[in-house]
Amino acid sequence: MGRHQASVVAFSYDLEEGEYPYLFIHKEEGTNLLEIIMLALLGLVSAVFGSIVGLGGGIIIVPALTLLGAELTGSTIEHPTAVGTSLAVLIVTALASTMSYAKKRRVDWRSGWMLFITSGPAAMVGSALTGHIKGGAFQLSFGIFMLLMAGLLVARDYMKPISKKWPVTRTYTDDKGVTHEYGYSVLPALAVGLLVGLISGLFGIGGGSLFVPVMVLLFRFPPHVATATSMFVIFLSSILGTGVHAWLGETNWWIVLMLVPGAWIGGKLGAYIASKMTGKALLWLLRITFVVMAAQLIIEGLSEM
Repeated sequence: MGRHQASVVAFSYDLEEGEYPYLFIHKEEGTNLLEIIMLALLGLVSAVFGSIVGLGGGIIIVPALTLLGAELTGSTIEHPTAVGTSLAVLIVTALASTMSYAKKRRVDWRSGWMLFITSGPAAMVGSALTGHIKGGAFQLSFGIFMLLMAGLLVARDYMKPISKKWPVTRTYTDDKGVTHEYGYSVLPALAVGLLVGLISGLFGIGGGSLFVPVMVLLFRFPPHVATATSMFVIFLSSILGTGVHAWLGETNWWIVLMLVPGAWIGGKLGAYIASKMTGKALLWLLRITFVVMAAQLIIEGLSEM
């Protein structure tokens, strides 16, 4: 093989055959205090919303970086870099949320590890495919996906869990002493993990936007358990997806450093809010935000195709 060169802001490699990439953190030229504050706030807001409903925050970070990259960093951000950067931040967001939920014993560790069997490898595959999608097609597909998620967030308030008896049965006793019974079949659960992992790596989102409704409606998980377990799976899958994006040079580590403090605080704050309230007002704000950002992504995607 010949000599290959590539660089994406904060991760660069210059490879001869048999050599390995090296990593360094590069401060964006012209980065000012306002941009740092804006990135920190983006990490905070995305993590708070993500933790409350089990989304992970990536569904806000990715479109924000692709649409507002110039305003946030002084230069445009290509979608593979936005996705890789988002997944790296999701590791922190999901870890903070998982730790908070674990203290309240809401994480179903056994079910989480089972879902990770397929979601983890699928996240790696999705991450490897991101760079092969053209910018216009990516923005269009992401915009459509956000519209579907907004619709799903509305519809799940009016949908009831199915009453099917699953082979694997689990129980959870809440703070009021009420015992909830839920369950699943291994193959359908693994299929869900595969689909969610693929979408997670491809779009740089946690996958909770799909995980939580399926866990609640199909497998009858208590909502708090579904959200907490989803964040645990997101944490594990994001590690693998980030590894692939970093290897491909699609992670801006300077932006990650700016987003991480807010993401850590937001992950814990969101988990706290989720345990104290239903979050209906915040959910409606999130739905409206999804629609607005989705419309912008679809318009820009169509204009670039």
